[in-house]
Amino acid sequence: MRPLRNHRMALTDYKGKRNFKITPEPQGSGNHRRAPQLSFVVQKHRASHLHYDFRLEWNGALLSWAIPKGPSLDPSIKRLAMAVEDHPLDYGGFEGIIPEGQYGGGTVMVWDRGTWQSENPDVDTCLKKGELKFVLHGSKLKGSWVLVRTKGAQKSARSAWLLMKHKDRYASLQDITSSKARSVLSRRSMAGIAAAYGGDVAKAAESDSE
Repeated sequence: MRPLRNHRMALTDYKGKRNFKITPEPQGSGNHRRAPQLSFVVQKHRASHLHYDFRLEWNGALLSWAIPKGPSLDPSIKRLAMAVEDHPLDYGGFEGIIPEGQYGGGTVMVWDRGTWQSENPDVDTCLKKGELKFVLHGSKLKGSWVLVRTKGAQKSARSAWLLMKHKDRYASLQDITSSKARSVLSRRSMAGIAAAYGGDVAKAAESDSE
């Protein structure tokens, strides 16, 4: 179960895993004005393996889950979403290269971003109970979704959840990760991002075909 905490405490794990003298990832200043709407971001990330990092703004940080196969618009498909450490809000705009040898080393793309809203205003209670229903307003992901913690995961430090699309007008059989594969920030492919920031272009290019 994710403990309820303020954003400064929540980023301790994030900062402890990174050497900011080497990685260009944001450290997280914590000095952010409260926006009228909560943000979300999905980052396509080729580290040791390709996955998608799904992040929801809450309490001054980005709650984060790693989704190996990426989100699906098909309501019949349940995507595994592994809870990971909270990230700073600045991370929502990070696209580039994490140097090899650093935690999560590889290419990072801002695959989608926008705003979100919980169907229940008591988000902390929803997280504690293990079921968060919400609406996304992104460039690629829209409509109603749910994150459900799997049974038996409450005692795990890295708990497993499932991300599912609800049936609505945005549900589809379309493979959104393939049909809309480029960055919403730069319009680059993974190989294009690697080339622009001095990363491993060949490794990143493999992610463009997966």
